[in-house]
Amino acid sequence: MNIYVERAGFDSFQTEIFNICKLFFEQVEMNYESPEQSDIQLHIELRNDGIQARAATMLRAGEETRLQSVFEKQLTPDSPPDMRKRTLKRVISYTLLEVLQKHTGLEQPWGILTGVRPTKLVHLLRTTRTTEQVEQLLREEYLVTEPKIRLLIDIADRQLNVIPDFFEVGKKEVSVYIGIPFCPTKCAYCTFPAYDIRGQNGSVEAFLEGLHYEIREMGRWMRMAGLQITTIYWGGGTPTSIEAEQMDALFQTMQESFPDLTRVRELTVEAGRPDTITPDKIEVMKKWKTDRISINPQSFTQETLDLIGRHHTVKETVEKFELAREMGLSNINMDLIIGLPNEGYEEFERTLAQTERLLPESLTVHTLSFKRASKMTKNRDQYEVAERDEIQEMMTRAIEWTEEMGYVPYYMYRQKNILGNLENVGYSLPGKESLYNILMMEENQSIIGLGCGAVSKIMFPAERDEATGEEKQHIERFPNPKEPSVYNESYKEYIAKKIKLLDEAYGLVRS
Repeated sequence: MNIYVERAGFDSFQTEIFNICKLFFEQVEMNYESPEQSDIQLHIELRNDGIQARAATMLRAGEETRLQSVFEKQLTPDSPPDMRKRTLKRVISYTLLEVLQKHTGLEQPWGILTGVRPTKLVHLLRTTRTTEQVEQLLREEYLVTEPKIRLLIDIADRQLNVIPDFFEVGKKEVSVYIGIPFCPTKCAYCTFPAYDIRGQNGSVEAFLEGLHYEIREMGRWMRMAGLQITTIYWGGGTPTSIEAEQMDALFQTMQESFPDLTRVRELTVEAGRPDTITPDKIEVMKKWKTDRISINPQSFTQETLDLIGRHHTVKETVEKFELAREMGLSNINMDLIIGLPNEGYEEFERTLAQTERLLPESLTVHTLSFKRASKMTKNRDQYEVAERDEIQEMMTRAIEWTEEMGYVPYYMYRQKNILGNLENVGYSLPGKESLYNILMMEENQSIIGLGCGAVSKIMFPAERDEATGEEKQHIERFPNPKEPSVYNESYKEYIAKKIKLLDEAYGLVRS
């Protein structure tokens, strides 16, 4: 879809215009030069006179179709520049979304919200507004539909109940993510660090040597900083790809290095691939009091598993789930994906039926996203996926089914290029919510990432804007190398840089 944009009164906001257009068309080519070559012509006028931000968007397609939307928002004369810019983005996005909805007949349930963390916005808005005012703002200025508003408010409320010190937990505590970058095979949709454990991209032993060192160094830093750990999450990759003895040794180093593990509120191990789970690994996890594991089917259709590169069977998923149960693991999560290749409503209903027989304590219902670096995206013509309407039907069914089963939503996030412009939602039985998922997604605490591909999110002290009274939180991302061979060669260098950044964030001065 070639979209010509004629702008009057501004030269920026191209990203916002593209993001809104991308909600409606799979392929978008923005054109600012040649209206005669376009499928759609947009004329956008923007006015910012210091008192009012006003946008008017007119859409023209062919000789007959002309649609228009106007939105204006009052400004105070002393509004700071960043607030003005946010307001201008909003009025442009509003008018553009309205005319494209009229033109295509597609309703966008998330309105102009294109970010990953809409729940984080709700928490922020509620620091200065009542819940009713937040709902009105989402409805009237962000154009979010009622079901999505209800979802956001319900999740935000539940998070505050699950973590009573939600707004304080980042002051004296951090969480830890441990990245194990190996898998039996790499799934077609995956962009996480996931290397064949039998491959040659850096030896497993060399990687583990570096990870032990990083655990010791970061444990030393946390003790010096006087910080406790809220949650620990083993991810990857598939952590259970390594041997039981190797897992046990990592736990031992954590015990020796991290401050007071008895005060950690939650320990999760992502055992996502059933073909990596063995009785001896379960015994190790029990020994170290793992609270929660994930066993992820993604789908209970064997043909789908074969197509996306998951070299395990449906039967194996069930057997390993039952094994974990029999051996005493009582908080098991499962991930399901809506919209996998060649799957429609019937296949998804089959997956829900099998999930119902197992009834994990929690599950995350993902909507397939075509991630830029994944095999599926690079070879998209080889994978047939459901249309928008069927994707929506499957999501609706997932919402109905989770409610029937007694699950409640407790965290959510969105992604670029997600099918149907929908979302990923984490559900759990009450009391079985993952604390790490909440803290990681809402970004109100530092997450220290260790191992391959782990990204540390380091929170700097909030600064209050004198003009608006709002507190602005600065988060610095610090990624470790994704490839084991690179990590093995340079982990000491990366650890030193990370500690220096942490010292700066926490105001630590070294002699």
